[in-house]
Amino acid sequence: MVEHIVLLKFSPETTIEQKQEAISRTLLLKEVIPGIMDIQQGINFSNRSKGFEIGLTVRFEDRTSLENYGPHPAHQEVFAYLQEIGVEDIIVVDFEC
Repeated sequence: MVEHIVLLKFSPETTIEQKQEAISRTLLLKEVIPGIMDIQQGINFSNRSKGFEIGLTVRFEDRTSLENYGPHPAHQEVFAYLQEIGVEDIIVVDFEC
């Protein structure tokens, strides 16, 4: 299995409604992208986040599933939406478990 962790930081102009929409769109990826075993995403409540506002974890069957995820059209649509609403920074960590 592969764990994919993403942290997102947004522009101050990005609304809570836009962030919630981003989460809704992301969670739907499990239904359309092969190899996703589990996907969780939510708005941060910790004061230790250094400005990162949304956390995402995706568990994949294997590295091939992760490699296919990035260029998948459904993932690209979500990424385009994130850019549209003002994502400013992203941290990604991938590891095998």
